[in-house]
Amino acid sequence: MAGDDSLPSLGRVKLTDLIPSEGLPSDSYKLSVSTLSQSFAQYSAAVIQFPAADAALLRSSLDSARLYFQQREAYPSADMIHTNDSREWCKTSGYYADPQLWQETYDYRPGLTPIEPSNAMELPPGGLPDIFGLLGKAARGILDAMSYCLNLRSSPFTEILDNVPLRSREVSSSVLSVCCHARPSFHGAQHHNLTTQDDGQLMMFHDHGHQVDKSLISVVKSDKAGLHVRDFHGRWFLVDGDLGPQEAVVYPGLALYQATAGYVNPALHRTEINNIPGNMYGRCSLVFKLMPKSMTCLSCSEMRAAGHGVEAQFQIPVPVDDFMQRSHPTDQLFNRNTFQSFSFPTAQDGPWINEMLVQDL
Repeated sequence: MAGDDSLPSLGRVKLTDLIPSEGLPSDSYKLSVSTLSQSFAQYSAAVIQFPAADAALLRSSLDSARLYFQQREAYPSADMIHTNDSREWCKTSGYYADPQLWQETYDYRPGLTPIEPSNAMELPPGGLPDIFGLLGKAARGILDAMSYCLNLRSSPFTEILDNVPLRSREVSSSVLSVCCHARPSFHGAQHHNLTTQDDGQLMMFHDHGHQVDKSLISVVKSDKAGLHVRDFHGRWFLVDGDLGPQEAVVYPGLALYQATAGYVNPALHRTEINNIPGNMYGRCSLVFKLMPKSMTCLSCSEMRAAGHGVEAQFQIPVPVDDFMQRSHPTDQLFNRNTFQSFSFPTAQDGPWINEMLVQDL
């Protein structure tokens, strides 16, 4: 990546500027897409700004999440304790806990009704259908924007995405996870390690290292700062430290990495927990993961059609279900020191790329 094309900080884009229209793209659309794609390339994340009217829904959903987890038992039953099982990736629904990560989760997946082990219907946090729709629409808009940046045809991933709306008897592949990290009254394993930041500050994380989502796009809104992402230099940095009430973090996942032949690297992320135990609620988050359908394949045919080079490891289409169940060691996925950047539009497309460099972020 050319040094003079870099962003000075995490890119911020308005969701309304990413809405495409018929005909030639507007300057605001091109500028926002360029900011988004360069932020993904440099920082593996970006900040999206929802319309101000959506701030109330985001806030009330986080308030509902705090109340939901506050009333949960300190010692969940054995049926509710499990770690990530890749075989059940498209079937999770309802409450479960992972003591190793000191994390509790309620998965909302339209088409599935969660049932407690006692066979009683579980009362979920409030507002889940509305927030699922809000974050899901945003994730699809981000995905379409990346398609434009890569010079792919309009909506190239439609065949691997859920119907909108879902048809009769269909179950959503995408999921909204309402999460709570480090709730003091939840007795998890609490295995942590300390990491020294560049400024000398000690930060506490769980001892399972970084994580990577298997989604196409993930959208995260939290009530407290603490989400760290690794940039293409290999440095960890806080991405949600100064979010406004209508802002959220968005980052690409492994499925998009596979579908774009490695042109869009997935975000490596981890959650800070050292500033949470003094808080009676822990750290609550809304995490929407835009997922491909289980009975489809991740293919790079769209990338080849757009003229992009596709390496041998991406030549053969991969069934989504196999991809989700397979382990993906991050040190084998890509090497951040030999970063593969986006193929940005050339100067002949107009002066808007240079204008981006002086945008007040």
